Amino acid sequence: MSSSSSLPTAISPLSLSDPAPLRIAIIGFGNYGQFLAETLASEGHTLLAHSRSDHSAAATRLGVSFFTTDLHDLCERHPDVVLLCTSILSTETVLKTLPFQRLRRNTLFVDVLSVKDFAKTLLLQYVPDDFDILCTHPMFGPQSASSNRGSWRGLRFVYDKVRIRGDRSRCEKFLAVFERRGCEMVEMSCADHDRYAAGSQFITHTVGRVLETLKLQSTPINTKGYEALLGLAENTRGDSFDLYYGLFVYNSNSLEMLERMDLAFESLRKELFGRLHGVVRKQLFEGETHQSHIALDVTMSKDVSDFKYEYNADDSSRLLKIGIIGFGNFGQFLAKTMVKQGHTVLAYSRTDYTDAAAELGVSYYSDLDDLFEEHPEVILLCTSILSTEKVLKSLPFQRLKRSTLFVDVLSVKEFPRNAFLQTLPQDFDILCTHPMFGPESGKNGWNGLSFVFDKVRIGMDDRRRSRCDSFLDIFAREGCSMVEMSCAEHDWHAAGSQFITHTVGRVLEKLGLESTPVDTKGYETLLKLVENTAGDSFDLYYGLFLYNPNAMEQLERFGFAFESLKKQLFGRLHGLLHKQLFGNDKETQIMLETTGLSTFR
Repeated sequence: MSSSSSLPTAISPLSLSDPAPLRIAIIGFGNYGQFLAETLASEGHTLLAHSRSDHSAAATRLGVSFFTTDLHDLCERHPDVVLLCTSILSTETVLKTLPFQRLRRNTLFVDVLSVKDFAKTLLLQYVPDDFDILCTHPMFGPQSASSNRGSWRGLRFVYDKVRIRGDRSRCEKFLAVFERRGCEMVEMSCADHDRYAAGSQFITHTVGRVLETLKLQSTPINTKGYEALLGLAENTRGDSFDLYYGLFVYNSNSLEMLERMDLAFESLRKELFGRLHGVVRKQLFEGETHQSHIALDVTMSKDVSDFKYEYNADDSSRLLKIGIIGFGNFGQFLAKTMVKQGHTVLAYSRTDYTDAAAELGVSYYSDLDDLFEEHPEVILLCTSILSTEKVLKSLPFQRLKRSTLFVDVLSVKEFPRNAFLQTLPQDFDILCTHPMFGPESGKNGWNGLSFVFDKVRIGMDDRRRSRCDSFLDIFAREGCSMVEMSCAEHDWHAAGSQFITHTVGRVLEKLGLESTPVDTKGYETLLKLVENTAGDSFDLYYGLFLYNPNAMEQLERFGFAFESLKKQLFGRLHGLLHKQLFGNDKETQIMLETTGLSTFR
């Protein structure tokens, strides 16, 4: 590792009153070269460009002088800065073809590659000693800048002054372009950059490519976490596989991160299957045959009913007496809004939440018989998935009015639907719901958040239908997106969104990911996902797996996608080694020595 400090430092303030513009030659004028050229030109710098493809039209539009074929002509214009915007895989070839003798001997060479130790090694190897070298990595591109409304403010720009001699003002002027645009300027060694990037940039691209392979689609019941994964997959789709392969083969730290992610996924699978094995053993050897542990055979239509629900704003809308069974975090979270709207809330839980209930204006009962004798119109089950069946069997139904409405808020829907139909007396109404949010995602209000419901069994008389609608109004009044669909349809969609989101979050949690000085927006998305996942118990995740008959297929698809990605990476790597062993390819040998992979020989 370089002797440079691993801690980020800001560049010193510059005196830029009427600075002379730089003459900058951009080598590689594709999307990224044009992206940077637009800003450099707007800063008043003179731009020259060369690329293998003809981008003369784009150059004319941006006010850039384009040199189609002859690099000698470009170099004889004596640019102050040569900016390499080439791909990782073509950089060495480009450096070999540059006519350095046509340039001034103190020209500043700058690269913007996503790996830095490799770039530094190449520049030191091919660029003559008289030339200055600045290795940089703007941690953003056209896509992330557009999502930032075209601004670079707050986006990171990493740099290492590898070799700066004599006049330092030219280097400072180049860096000042990014500082003035609001970039967070981070100075660190190339080695430190690659160490951090393997844990952030490479993992982000890996997750994005796995998700892209799964062909994830938006559903009527998207969560915020799932929408973040959809965005990550979309961003990855815009990058070539060559870019990802370059991050893998030219960063000596990436192989370790891939192995750690592989181990994390296998560990998660073992936890799930270990619990599942225990359940089956109990059934076989201890005579337990709980219906809840048997995979459900469901038939459903893929045609989702996207129901537009509008709440009843009439002042005559009834206030309800609601009994909440399970008064933990989620029960309290829902109760707070219900009380605010004027509903009477009663609560019971195995744990004593008397103080919390009093603070919320809820009547707390330590005895279920006492609560049921108050004849709540609605019984709201806020229990965990694993305890729901046991709780249902313990309820003193005889204490309730015969037409009481039972509601659940579980993350899976076919399981509570079947449990309700099997356990509840025929006279009771059933409404299965899933608020697609919780205390964390709903802490700033419920507006725009999805609320899924299925009127499984609602009596035909007006009073019972009105009571069901009054309960749904609680969520509609808060601005929820009300989605009516069958429990089977919910579980089919949720396996492809909610379960995958939790799976990704738990795999990443096992990696122990932390914020770094070179975080990208995509990596920050993953850190947020891990933070949200860490707040949920493993029982919740296990419940999503065990009680959703579609979850096993999604877990297998995720595993296949990850294996396919690894095969692509190692297949290319095998090709390089094969060429080295049987083709005596010197270029490949240089690359392998640079990345430390030559030890495989």
